[in-house]
Amino acid sequence: MITNHLLLFVVIIIILDSAVPLLTGVSQNDSAGIASSSNSDGKILRRTKRGWMWNTFVIMEEYTGSLDQYVGKLHSDKDRGDGSVKYVLSGEGAGMVFEINATSGDIHAKKRLDREAKAFYTLRAQAVNRFTGQPLEDWSNFTIKVHDINDNEPKFSKETFVATVPEMSDVGTMVIQVTASDADDEDYGNSAKLVYSILQGQPYFSVDPSNGIIRTALPNMIRENREKYQVVIQAKDMAGQMGGLSGTTVVNITLQDVNNSPPRFPHTAYHLSVPESAQVGSPVGRIKANDADVGRNAEMRYTITSGDGHDMFSVVTDGETQEAIITVKKPLDFEGKRLYQLKVDVTNAYLDPRFLHMGPFTDSATVRITVQDVDEPPVFTRNPYIIEVQEDTLAGSSIGMVTARDPDADNHPVRYTIDRYTDLERLFNIDSINGTIYTLQSLDREMSKWHNISIAASEINNAGQITRVPVFIKVLDINDNAPEFAMFYETFVCENVKAGQLIQTISAVDTDEPLVGHKFAFSLHNPNFTLIDNEDNTARILTRRGGFNRREMSLYLLPVVISDNDYPIQSSTSTLTVRVCACDSDGNVRSCSTEALLLSAGLSTGALVAILLCIIILLMIVVLFAALRRQRKKEPLIISKEDVRDNVVSYNDEGGGEEDTQAFDIGTLRNPEVMDTNKLRRDIIPDMLFPFRRVSPIKDNTDVRDFINSRLQENDSDPTAPPYDSLATYAYEGNGSLAESLSSLESAATEGDQEFDYLSHWGPQFKKLADMYIAKDTASTA
Repeated sequence: MITNHLLLFVVIIIILDSAVPLLTGVSQNDSAGIASSSNSDGKILRRTKRGWMWNTFVIMEEYTGSLDQYVGKLHSDKDRGDGSVKYVLSGEGAGMVFEINATSGDIHAKKRLDREAKAFYTLRAQAVNRFTGQPLEDWSNFTIKVHDINDNEPKFSKETFVATVPEMSDVGTMVIQVTASDADDEDYGNSAKLVYSILQGQPYFSVDPSNGIIRTALPNMIRENREKYQVVIQAKDMAGQMGGLSGTTVVNITLQDVNNSPPRFPHTAYHLSVPESAQVGSPVGRIKANDADVGRNAEMRYTITSGDGHDMFSVVTDGETQEAIITVKKPLDFEGKRLYQLKVDVTNAYLDPRFLHMGPFTDSATVRITVQDVDEPPVFTRNPYIIEVQEDTLAGSSIGMVTARDPDADNHPVRYTIDRYTDLERLFNIDSINGTIYTLQSLDREMSKWHNISIAASEINNAGQITRVPVFIKVLDINDNAPEFAMFYETFVCENVKAGQLIQTISAVDTDEPLVGHKFAFSLHNPNFTLIDNEDNTARILTRRGGFNRREMSLYLLPVVISDNDYPIQSSTSTLTVRVCACDSDGNVRSCSTEALLLSAGLSTGALVAILLCIIILLMIVVLFAALRRQRKKEPLIISKEDVRDNVVSYNDEGGGEEDTQAFDIGTLRNPEVMDTNKLRRDIIPDMLFPFRRVSPIKDNTDVRDFINSRLQENDSDPTAPPYDSLATYAYEGNGSLAESLSSLESAATEGDQEFDYLSHWGPQFKKLADMYIAKDTASTA
């Protein structure tokens, strides 16, 4: 309490010195209060003495007293102390934060103030007559300033900062700057003056006390030894003096990697193995060097620098694992070489010149590779084989040989076969022991010049080891085809032609292919025409005479003999057709047809047409008569009316369904007397006008089963029955069926007339049947 009173006393003194209104004996409007003086130019100056004056009040923030905090006192020289003057306060916080004693003019703060929330309040005060309400003074503005105290600690913008710095950095390398802020008044005292210090992180890092910059404090910090550091920075106000408030933050610092660690193999020698059947490019194994660096600085390159396997193997680097992958470069052979030795070097892909003195940044290791033996398939001496054979080679002749061997040390015998999918015509065969290829048929080069077959070689004791090789067989040509005309030649000669007239130029072709090319010879022996060989595989046909007559000879067939010059000589005769035509004086053809000759003989075109029509009509009559005869001679479905036991009758026509009530009823087998002998089928033409009754071999009222059993016994005892089972199907609808039978066995066999017009009324389902039988009925009537 004593301290509070002393503090209040100091504040009051400050207020009385700076903000208490000046007390005067006269008011602002009193004429007695006017003082006069004259300036240098003789003008009289007058100054009115103000009744009250003030500017600023100061109040302490965060007041903790039990009574309202006293701010100051307002007083007007119009106030005689008789209570007639009333003081009025308005503006920011008037009535809510600040209140004034209307009689005494004392101002108090009703609430606890916070400078950081609001530092200034602007208010107005006026003195009025309490009774009349008339203003005694004009409104006057003043300010209440909230005095700051150190009640806010420094605060950093983040609770945790993250920073990085390269490893091996020099002392004093800047890492990051962290700053804090203080809400207290920076212009008053040291409440907002901050000082930075490091609480955790020494001796590796330091902080600048004035600006919060963190720097490295220890040289050659290596990431591989320690990568992460946690530093605690403190900011303290009051310039770091005792009693100041403080705040802290955490800075997580990570050392960035640099390429300061060379790669090293963990072993000086490695041993790998690979089967001799490994394909080129297949991996043999992996080795890896260690590098303490990370990321780009840990990328390595491997190379094979020496060794007897330098040409047989290669090495590549796995980009993800940084491992050396040793692969097969050339085919391996266990029987040829079983052990290889390599020297593999490793170095960093990206070097940092600043740390080359920490090298060397390379290392080497020895790799021994053992080739493992595997059971390999046979190997052919050549791939592919090309065999030439004459096309006249006889079937069964040897045309060539293929050879394969087992590359393994055991050298097992080999068996040869031809893949028949490549020799579908079976033209060739092979000796399975020695690989000799034979012809099974004669070959024709003109049909196929090449034959491509595939021959497989497998080990006798292990058929799964198979090797295939293509064999290309070229059929060589021999002169076995005669030349012939290049096309079909048909020309004409005019009746008025002269001797020696060219009528046609001919050429020849030969499917053979002689080595020296084709050379054909042409010859013709005819009294009317002659041939001249052009010596270029063509020839000219000329007339020997003139005066050809179509009436005497309208067509000449000239046999031209063509031969080649290969061995053996082949020749053929081709026919050149020459027609005799009527021509004008210029040699243009007017007519070569047979009609012209007929017209000249007196037979007209109309007569020819009439003859042709008569011939066609006669042919049609003969065909129609033959069809009718065949229909009348149609055999019945069952030749013997008595023997129905072993006949399977097939009906391919479509019945009338449920409406077909005139068909054969199997129920007659049960009771033959109920059969209606006068019923005729309406779906076919009957063969007989008056059908005869079938004599039933079964007595009256005998069951169908008895009938079948009897027939079965007859067949079993019949010596002439066939030695195989025959199917006899007896299907019936039951006794007294209203639908009756659908069978056609009882159909009439006469040729009596029957109308089928009712079929057209049965609906679209029976349209096809109606068209067929109505048309047949119409044809019969005709």
